[in-house]
Amino acid sequence: MLSDWEMCIRLLLSAALGSLIGLERERLLWAAGLRTHMLVCVGSCLLMIVSAFGFQDALRMPHTELDPSRVAAQVVSGIGFLGAGSILLRGEVIKGLTTAASLWTVAAIGLAVGGGLYVVSTAATFIILMILVAIKPMERVYRNRVQQHVFKLIAPSRALTLHTLHEVMGNRASKVKQFIVEKGPDDDTDSVTIELKRTSGAQADEILAQLLRIDGVHEDESNQ
Repeated sequence: MLSDWEMCIRLLLSAALGSLIGLERERLLWAAGLRTHMLVCVGSCLLMIVSAFGFQDALRMPHTELDPSRVAAQVVSGIGFLGAGSILLRGEVIKGLTTAASLWTVAAIGLAVGGGLYVVSTAATFIILMILVAIKPMERVYRNRVQQHVFKLIAPSRALTLHTLHEVMGNRASKVKQFIVEKGPDDDTDSVTIELKRTSGAQADEILAQLLRIDGVHEDESNQ
């Protein structure tokens, strides 16, 4: 049986480790920030302590067995409901998955501290911080390479249609997210807006070059 001081130290350590990850989320102004991560980590630690050491008197009773891992399993599954609350759908973009994952891992850290795995829980905290902070610039570079591109074109009336796009672009026509045709500066021309999704800069330049080869098609200089 642990002493009261040892249990308190575990709770304080879990609060400290949870705060490190919470500060990173707080910096980005997420609703699940510093206090939420600290509470999840301390709560998980407390549940683990209760599971492992809170039923010592019951163990003295004959034919009684306890499995501390059962509470840990329930914490891991139950924290998913809290993580789901931080996930938002904005249009076609999902926000909050990283925060939900950080809450889930913070719960695991709290369980580890509650179980007395100090080195592992501390190492996990710094690994998670590396993932949240150090990997983010690499992720941003990759996303900048694969993003959306919008073309504003002027074309002879009915020269650019969906059928024409499929003929010119082939299989890459599936990358067209939006295709808008409006009346151009005069009655004989169309103003065409084409938005591509999940396309690198090189691919977008190649597609634009193919479209500009169509007779009478040129970029709308008024939007440049």
